[in-house]
Amino acid sequence: MGVKMKSEAPLAARMRPINLDQFVGQSEIIGSETLLRRAIEDDRLFSSIILWGPPGTGKTTLANIVAETTKAYFVTLGAVFAGKRELREVIQDARERRKLYGIRTILFVDEIHRWNKAQQDALLPHVESGEIVLVGATTENPYFEVNK
Repeated sequence: MGVKMKSEAPLAARMRPINLDQFVGQSEIIGSETLLRRAIEDDRLFSSIILWGPPGTGKTTLANIVAETTKAYFVTLGAVFAGKRELREVIQDARERRKLYGIRTILFVDEIHRWNKAQQDALLPHVESGEIVLVGATTENPYFEVNK
């Protein structure tokens, strides 16, 4: 981001943490010596995760920190605008990237609760096979809203 663009960015964007040491709160899951923190810092995030909480609690910020910390290729989709076609493209690119370069893909889906069951189910075989690691963010309780 250029100097002028950065100085004109909203305060929240300028103050957003860029690493785990700057991330405040959620010490139960990303505090020092927690499993998730070690997985992120050691670039060993192989399991998919759902980040659930009210707006403004750091779900997207944590996903961005994962993107900056790991060596994986990081793709972001917003569930409000992305559908199965975009998901298919991400999956195909992830397959090729893994095959050609040995680089894994982490897919961040913001507002994942907005996808219907069929869209969420389209992810399942690719997550289970390890083709992608899913990081989903939702403001809705995943027990009731994600894949129900």
